[in-house]
Amino acid sequence: MWCKLLLIPIAGLSLALSGCNDTARETGRSSDDRPNIILMMVDDLGKEWVSAYGAEDVHTPNIDALTDEGMLFHNVYAMPQCTPTRVTLLTGQYPFRHGWVNHWDVPRWGGGAHFDENMYPPLMQQIKKAGYATCIAGKWQIDDFRVEPDALTRLGFDEYCMWTGYETGVEASAERYDDPYIFTSEGSQTHQGKFGPDIFRDFIINFIKVKKDTPFFVYYPMALTHTPFVNTPDEQADDALGKHKAMVRYTDKITGQIVQALKEAGVRDNTVIIWTADNGTAGQITGRYQGRKVKGGKSKTIEPGINMPFLVSWPLKMKSRVESDALVDFTDILPTCLDLAGVPVEEFTRGYEVDGRSFKNVLLSPTQSGPRKWILSMGGGNNAKLTDQGVENQYVYRDRVLRNKKYKLYINPDRQPEKFYDLLNDPAEESNIIDSLMTGEQKNNFEQLLEVALSFPEHDSDPRYKPNPPQAWDVEVTAESGVWKR
Repeated sequence: MWCKLLLIPIAGLSLALSGCNDTARETGRSSDDRPNIILMMVDDLGKEWVSAYGAEDVHTPNIDALTDEGMLFHNVYAMPQCTPTRVTLLTGQYPFRHGWVNHWDVPRWGGGAHFDENMYPPLMQQIKKAGYATCIAGKWQIDDFRVEPDALTRLGFDEYCMWTGYETGVEASAERYDDPYIFTSEGSQTHQGKFGPDIFRDFIINFIKVKKDTPFFVYYPMALTHTPFVNTPDEQADDALGKHKAMVRYTDKITGQIVQALKEAGVRDNTVIIWTADNGTAGQITGRYQGRKVKGGKSKTIEPGINMPFLVSWPLKMKSRVESDALVDFTDILPTCLDLAGVPVEEFTRGYEVDGRSFKNVLLSPTQSGPRKWILSMGGGNNAKLTDQGVENQYVYRDRVLRNKKYKLYINPDRQPEKFYDLLNDPAEESNIIDSLMTGEQKNNFEQLLEVALSFPEHDSDPRYKPNPPQAWDVEVTAESGVWKR
């Protein structure tokens, strides 16, 4: 085994990346044709702000260019809030199974809660075990790094560069943009005069340079475009909408810079880029989209809140400029990444139930419709509380939506159907047909989706974790406190 250690300065950081390869790869990357994988997930951005989907108030050429060597998906569901989406992605499980059906800001609220990787399917760890170099940069927020400084290492990441999240009692930690508070292997510190997204970008680009000769996996949960709305190094604006547009354009710029870094490293052709967002745009922002105004749908299970922009590019294997109506949701992302890496999911998930399914075949054969007949999102609004038993859900059964390629069914907390829409003819969800005289086709689709909904457990799980010790900064959170709105 050989190793080389490179010390690389990045926007005020001293980054040590180890260039280690095992004997099987000493002959070079040409002996390993598995693709690199980069998963970019923007924070709070709906389709109405991506011009490839028909956004009219902004132009995103670098994001759009991913479709020049890949595929644009139309039917991809995330969850409407941050924590449920992120845990769903990491576990391949729906929130009713993994229990994180509400947002829980671990660094801010504490209470012993955290993402306990020992309680869930070890999807992320398998990427590393398969021989991939692994990296994460951006936003985490489901562990408190003061309590668990090794959380990311345990999960399977070799290198990390993260905004800590807003740590209660540490005012500097609120900053993810200007003068950001960043956590690396050297600890947490403020970087005066720096712009957080630049630090994350440079970290990833240098990781690519160092690891270009071995398969690598990069998870980039961006800080952009989440509030607070701020000016970027490229633009100054006076109002929230203007700043939001500038943040979207900066997101597009960073996307292009990472793609360029892959080209300069000579690995672009065999790198899969998955570009998406965790939930819809903040509700105070409205954008023009395909001829109509769309208000941001964050925290809602309407389509702008959960039907995410989702682009996949793989120049070596995928056809260009393909649009797909295949059904995908966020449980499918890591099973697909593992499939791309040649790792059989079923070999290490015995004892765990994984809801996700690989859509690799859709990427390679665009005419395929994919393995799914329905997708799911759940948990509009936030309804968590902290008791002596830990973080518990306010509802026994959280509200949820299911859809197929044409129809969408809303299920309320009483497990009853509430709304039913024909999305192809009513994309804005203006005409609820649940109480109308349905056609035979409508009735059949309604009954099929309802049957799926009723097959789920009657009681949603609570989050599973071994509680961390009480901390001085823990905050009391109840459904009535509204703490999460601060």
